[in-house]
Amino acid sequence: MLTFILLGTAEAAAEAAEGGFGLNFDILETNLINLSIVIGVLVYFGRGFLGNVLSDRRGKIEEAITDAEQRLKTAQGSLADQQQKLAQAQAEAEKIRRKAEEDAKAAREAILAQATKDIERLRESAGQDMETARERAIAELRSRVTKMALQQVESQLRSELDEGRQQQLVDRSIALLGG
Repeated sequence: MLTFILLGTAEAAAEAAEGGFGLNFDILETNLINLSIVIGVLVYFGRGFLGNVLSDRRGKIEEAITDAEQRLKTAQGSLADQQQKLAQAQAEAEKIRRKAEEDAKAAREAILAQATKDIERLRESAGQDMETARERAIAELRSRVTKMALQQVESQLRSELDEGRQQQLVDRSIALLGG
């Protein structure tokens, strides 16, 4: 009987009964019957199976969505924590940068003050060295002038002083000294 239905018409059934196999080429007639049979079989036998498969698939999808939502909440919490830590780190970095700038400014001022003191000390030292050198030069000049004057006086005295005059000079010097 299934053979006749698949073939679709009584003519085809008659041909099959005569011993031959016949095909029905009326597409509308044969496809509607075949399709309705296949759909009926699928609905009858596949309802429970297909329902179970779809139910299992739905459960897995719901579980995956729930898991994804949970991971999203966890990720959002982690993101908020990390953003807070980043903000704290940036604030700390800014504080460190400001402190470093203040320290650098203080160090610069201290170095400039020390350099000013060193320059002043060097100027004083140079002034003292110059004064000492000037005094030394003056003393040396006095000494030379004195030597030259003594040499000149001595040479004049030798040329102008004879024995009589020397005796007079000695007597006069003794008289001045008190004797």
